[in-house]
Amino acid sequence: MNVLNISGLWKGYGGRSLFEGVSANIGDGEKIGFIGVNGSGKSTLFRIAAGLESQDAGEVALRRGACVRYLAQEPEFSPGQSIRAAAAEGRPDRLQALAEYDVIARRLAVASPDHDRLLHRQAELAATIERLGGWDWMHRVEAMLTRLGVSGWDRPVAGLSGGEAKRVALARTLLAEPDLLLLDEPTNHLDADTVLWLEEYLIEFRGALMLVTHDRYFLDRVVDRIVEVARGELTPYPGGYTEYLEAQAERAERQALLDARRRKLIAQELEWAKRSPPARTGKQRARSKRAQALAEESRACRARQTRELVLQTASAGRLGRTVLELEGVSKSFGERVLIRDLSTRLRAGERVGSIGPNGAGKTTLVRMIMGEVPADRGAIRIGGNSRLACFDQPTPAGRGALSPEQSVYDAVGGKDWVEVGGRRLHLRTYLEDFLFPVAQQQQLVSSLSGGERNRLALAKLFLQPANILVLDEPTNDLDIVTLQVLEAALADYRGCVLMVTHDRFFLDKIATALLVFEGDGVVHRHEGGFELYRVLRERRDAEQAAAEQEVARRRPAKPPAARPAPEVGAARKLTWKEQREREGMEQLIVAAEAERERLAARLLDPGLYQDRAEAARASADFEAAEAAVEALYARWAELEERAASS
Repeated sequence: MNVLNISGLWKGYGGRSLFEGVSANIGDGEKIGFIGVNGSGKSTLFRIAAGLESQDAGEVALRRGACVRYLAQEPEFSPGQSIRAAAAEGRPDRLQALAEYDVIARRLAVASPDHDRLLHRQAELAATIERLGGWDWMHRVEAMLTRLGVSGWDRPVAGLSGGEAKRVALARTLLAEPDLLLLDEPTNHLDADTVLWLEEYLIEFRGALMLVTHDRYFLDRVVDRIVEVARGELTPYPGGYTEYLEAQAERAERQALLDARRRKLIAQELEWAKRSPPARTGKQRARSKRAQALAEESRACRARQTRELVLQTASAGRLGRTVLELEGVSKSFGERVLIRDLSTRLRAGERVGSIGPNGAGKTTLVRMIMGEVPADRGAIRIGGNSRLACFDQPTPAGRGALSPEQSVYDAVGGKDWVEVGGRRLHLRTYLEDFLFPVAQQQQLVSSLSGGERNRLALAKLFLQPANILVLDEPTNDLDIVTLQVLEAALADYRGCVLMVTHDRFFLDKIATALLVFEGDGVVHRHEGGFELYRVLRERRDAEQAAAEQEVARRRPAKPPAARPAPEVGAARKLTWKEQREREGMEQLIVAAEAERERLAARLLDPGLYQDRAEAARASADFEAAEAAVEALYARWAELEERAASS
């Protein structure tokens, strides 16, 4: 059964048409990835499906009683909310029932003429809370926030960074457990380990999923179907991203054959028209019209094809012997150590990616290299021929700040002529290469989508003469086509690249080495891309876990503590309380053994070891549970022995 039906949808803004009578169906439990260039209408389609925006024509029907939740690229919160309260809004029905139950419990603690009515209402709320999933709602909220790397739950959401706000909104959306989940770029601002966790969560998610993401590994693992949004149409492709690429390659090959056949027919028609005798002027005119129609069809076909981004960079000359060196660099904020004794060097032609948890110090390292933050200890040496250009998120406070009140044309610099790739180009032509047509170049930056702003920031960056590019999260909000072109440009770039990104596909295609931020100041260098690093890390963690289990297996069992022999005639009868304890001991042991088995099963889950701290806690919990079982058996034996001798 379908959870969402879209039929004959039309939507446009001003004179620009996004959708022209498109239709689509989303089945129960189906997981669909939507891809397309920035500005093609993906976010608009999601807002319409969520009921936050109206269509111009057509029908968008959600199954009766179905719950839908939408994660926007730029989430919003109620003013004055704390992080915990904002995330708990994922299930307002459960939150409201728990709050009312607490109010009634406090009122029942004092004398009240409404005592019977309050008791009746409390019983109703208790039944409602059980039906909605139990009493541990706030514990689930806190667990979800912890898993997404959000701490300080009593902080107001008004002071959060864009990344933290996105993670709080993601927690709120996932906690809702809706029938239809709409996620617009959910992996932005998530570290690689959290993205892996989110993949597993969505694979197991029972509801339907509509997903926009530039993370191609994510698409391959999670979705059942790809829908391409382009030229006002929705084109479905079965399978994940790899199957989509295969289908695109086949389509491109068929289109090339059709174009070649069409060009051959046009050439044949024109050749015949030129050598036809005057007596056949009627047929000549007919065949000329046919040739003209074929030419028009060929031009229309080319016009329907998506224009490709052209990316070229300015040059700042060759690098010297010393490019960029870090020697014994350390940085702390208060008692929090981000980087401890880091020594590494960037060699000519290298492309080094930085990975690690949010807040581990990756952006701080970028700011130290750019001279914006001093190191506590150590030295950062930049070669005499090195010229750095930095890209960060194009926010009003960022280095690549784009004024929202400027036009696209003026935001890049406003000079009429620029020089890139050894060519002198008019700025309008340069912006067209970045897929900003002349008409759009007069639009205000504030009217651009997040992906378009990122693309404009890249256009501004590549006008700077540099031989070292420092890129802080360059892939956020970019569409896959732009990412492909950016990857190709960076792979051919003659200078060096130092980049912070959580995009695993991007790292595997571009990075020659990684700086891995482990936390607590530990940073080490890994040669190769992300997938190799992931495999080696999993192998290391598995070997470490196996070694710990072997040590535990070989550890000699502790001999039972010697009990002093009771004096003759000194046997003491069980008290009434000890008799009751003895009678309930079997039940306690059964419960303790069940808890021990649950924790043992948890230790067998490979996913647990992606979080070292969590794995350590789970291991400690298991050891405590095992000790509790042994203590209960010892106490039971003691009580039984005394009961038998009395």
